Amino acid sequence: MRKSVRVLVVDDSALMRKLIPQMLAADESIEVVGTAMDGTFCLKKIEELKPNVVTLDLEMPGMNGIDALKEIMRRQPVPVIVFSSHSTEGASVTMKALGLGAFDFVTKPKDASAHMAETAKELIAKVKAAADCKLKPRMLSGVPPKPEKVKASAAAPTKVVAIGVSTGGPQAVEYLLSQLPGDFPGSITVVQHMPEGFTEMFARRLDEVCPLRVKEAQSGDMLQPGRVLICPGSRHMKVKRLPLGDIVVLSDDPHVNGHRPSADVLLRSVAEEFKTQAIGLLMTGMGDDGAEGLGAIKKEGGMTIAQNEESCVVFGMPKVAIERGYAIRVVALDVMGATLQALCGRNTAVRAGN
Repeated sequence: MRKSVRVLVVDDSALMRKLIPQMLAADESIEVVGTAMDGTFCLKKIEELKPNVVTLDLEMPGMNGIDALKEIMRRQPVPVIVFSSHSTEGASVTMKALGLGAFDFVTKPKDASAHMAETAKELIAKVKAAADCKLKPRMLSGVPPKPEKVKASAAAPTKVVAIGVSTGGPQAVEYLLSQLPGDFPGSITVVQHMPEGFTEMFARRLDEVCPLRVKEAQSGDMLQPGRVLICPGSRHMKVKRLPLGDIVVLSDDPHVNGHRPSADVLLRSVAEEFKTQAIGLLMTGMGDDGAEGLGAIKKEGGMTIAQNEESCVVFGMPKVAIERGYAIRVVALDVMGATLQALCGRNTAVRAGN
């Protein structure tokens, strides 16, 4: 098979500069064209080798990964997959990299010998997706820092919005939520495919830059107008209607569609509990997670939306839902906020027992 994806590996660890090419060698369509030990060498090698994709360590001496990423995006953007540690600091700097335009990230295995095959499979899939993607311009430059929050409302939400998203999601979700007012009358739940620890940083970042109140979900958290609950990594999230208010419930049930959290688990739950008051939204991402859940919401009379191809980083999850006939509407990212505001009118609040 002809080598079609040219990859540059950037890492200050000699071991990782050996291991990453070994992982990628499992796919015949990928060729590692070079390695670099820091950001300075990375920029020279990009000019010289013209790779299709760069894997980038963030913690390097000299020019670190964040500074290198800024230069890559400024000079001649190339899809970048970040290699991140599992630490809290690693999660924080990874969120920063995604905000600067990195395509996606892969966490370094804590035990390389035990998790090599799993990491290799994830890395190969993301490298191939990155090579096929159309890099999107950053849409966040106008987002105000620390917007004023609106106090929680005692009213029931008008609609419950369930969002499923994966590759390209952090930037897309941040843009979408930044377009919604703090007094948005609906309640929002989000499944973003992301490891444990990273979702907490993701939620914190969103809460800092969006008018809505955003937090990583805990079992028992209430569905409230203007509130966004992010499913924790490595958990599933469902919704449950109770006489005193509607809540989310987390579980450690088995993976669904290869994921935990799974968008299908959330969307099916919202369909079952809220029926015509449910809105399902599938955004950018690889694979087909969430498609059947979107179909369940449509079957119950709720509204279903898929992000359009032009505004997706990866047109996978929305595409599958559209092809199966589950998406009632196909919407571009830049008008998605206005679409949700129009759909979440203030006249038909969700009431327990409806």
